[in-house]
Amino acid sequence: MMNTTLKTMLQHRSIRKFTPEEIDEQSLDFILKAACNGSTMGNMQLYSIIVTKDKEKMQEMAPFHFNQPIATNAPVILTFVADFNRFNLYCKYRDAATDAYSNLQSYHWAVIDAIIAAQNACVAAESLGLGICWLGTITYNADKFIEAFRLPKHTVPVACIAFGHPDEKPELTDKLPLEALVHYETYNDYTRESIDWLYADKEAHENTFRLFAENNLPNLARIFTERRYKKTDNEHFAKVLEKVMKAQEFLK
Repeated sequence: MMNTTLKTMLQHRSIRKFTPEEIDEQSLDFILKAACNGSTMGNMQLYSIIVTKDKEKMQEMAPFHFNQPIATNAPVILTFVADFNRFNLYCKYRDAATDAYSNLQSYHWAVIDAIIAAQNACVAAESLGLGICWLGTITYNADKFIEAFRLPKHTVPVACIAFGHPDEKPELTDKLPLEALVHYETYNDYTRESIDWLYADKEAHENTFRLFAENNLPNLARIFTERRYKKTDNEHFAKVLEKVMKAQEFLK
């Protein structure tokens, strides 16, 4: 029998419109405790969470979120930071090596820790009846958020999530079937026929037909590659991230 939390997870929706109601401190505390109680590399907890409730701060960062309304109308925004600074300082003050974690592997650990914490926060919030929405813009403008949050070396923001009381109930997003995502024992690569089958329902969904009309393109693949996440944009932001990684001393 499904428990309430599992049912909530299967009903996940991205909420972009919130009521003016604030999130009470008890609920926020529960969300933060859930975030900080997830799995973590070596129990080092290689992340930090920045809580933003101040509307002036939200307005300051709105351009970095491409001025999406949700970046300022949410009562709470949590930014999850891959953070090796704290553990590096711990090593320093215990006469341990201070240069062991200035590398891509360490960044990878911290990103995983931060994403696990972020997802725990989302599940906790939705179990309370709150709505959430991930803001992918944090990865595009990491350099600007580093400055806005005054982040030290060995930290990089990797996830940003808006939380609030829902003021809408959108339809569930269409998802690929489990057969598209789950492999047993080894990875089973896809054939042309299996790709056609796995994407058939998504391509036939009414939301997809709306995208076809809006973009004047015949399939989702071309909408993604020619409109939503273009090669030129990806290469530009990859260069920004590479500079951030070097500036934050995760890359030489």
